[in-house]
Amino acid sequence: MKRVILASAALFVGAGTAQAATCEDGFVKTGNPVTGLRFVATTTVPNMSMASAVGQINGIVAAKGYAILAAEPASGAMLIEPPATGKSRPFPIEVAADGAGNVRMEAKLRAGMGVPEAGAKAEMCGILNQLKGGKAGETLAAQGLGATSAAGAPIRMSVLRFSQDITGQADKNHAVVQKRYEGRQFTLYGPIAYVGPLGDSYRVEWGLVANVLTDIVPGRASAGYSVNCVLAPGQSVYALQLKPDKHVELTGTFDQLQYGRSTVWLKDCRPTKK
Repeated sequence: MKRVILASAALFVGAGTAQAATCEDGFVKTGNPVTGLRFVATTTVPNMSMASAVGQINGIVAAKGYAILAAEPASGAMLIEPPATGKSRPFPIEVAADGAGNVRMEAKLRAGMGVPEAGAKAEMCGILNQLKGGKAGETLAAQGLGATSAAGAPIRMSVLRFSQDITGQADKNHAVVQKRYEGRQFTLYGPIAYVGPLGDSYRVEWGLVANVLTDIVPGRASAGYSVNCVLAPGQSVYALQLKPDKHVELTGTFDQLQYGRSTVWLKDCRPTKK
């Protein structure tokens, strides 16, 4: 009888340990940098609905500057991307929640990208470990579902590189580009192709000067999309002194991608102070 009791106790302890497994314990890395790495993080939060999980994660990642491409509370599905830095291409993270409080995040890195496993684990589990169940979770979800991504600091790059990045991404899926960059700020520099009035403001269109070296950069398309910056109010004195071929550096907010016209528009543009 004593042996039976001890065996039962051992089973109980083992089951309790399994239930207490953390996100960090269950973190999985697959693939490789050549074909594409995959990172999977999971958690279970008692008394948490699919809608609650999506709402909470929406609020958490929005505050961190993630691009929220899709959020479907009714089906427990999300598609998000880490904030752009200008140094690496964006990659998707798919989120799936069920009605039993289980949440799964899978980061799908593109071929050639390398991210340290420890960093990926800390980031993904850091998000999942903030989830709450019950009324506390519902309150956080209600607040988080309406949150929008923090714009973050402007990303600085040449207008040629910006055009190449946008062109390559739009050729693969132009619907994603608007979601990815809407509201983001960019500081772009390059030669002017055209300056002219637009409504009660002025627009600056950059010239895209490519060469053999810029056209062979891996992962980027040849320049194709024209880039226009609509100047912010109060910039008429500045605009009227501009002329073609002059190099300018402007900071503006991504406004829209006109896929059919191969044009990108930024708004509220101002000259960068130096």
